[in-house]
Amino acid sequence: MAKSTPAPAETTPVADFEHSLDELEQLVARMEGGEMSLDDSLSAFERGIGLYRHCQQALDQAELRVRLLLDPEAPDQAAPFKPGEN
Repeated sequence: MAKSTPAPAETTPVADFEHSLDELEQLVARMEGGEMSLDDSLSAFERGIGLYRHCQQALDQAELRVRLLLDPEAPDQAAPFKPGEN
C-alpha cells in the first residue's frame, strides 16, 4: 500500500503577505548592492513589481476588512483609521 503524502499546509493571508514583503526587501537589498548583471537586475525588478502589487492588494483587502468591521452597514463611509487614535 502506498503512503499518502500530506497536503501542503495553506498559508494565512498574513503569513503570505509577510513572506512576500520579506522577499521584496531581500530583493531590493541585492539590487542596491550593485553586483547584479543588467539581465538579472531586470528580472529582479520584474519580480519586485509583482511582489509589490501582491503586497498592495493584501493591504487593500485588510483595509476593506477593517472598514467592514467598523461599519458593516456602510463600509465606504467608515472613517479612515489614523494611528494614535483610541
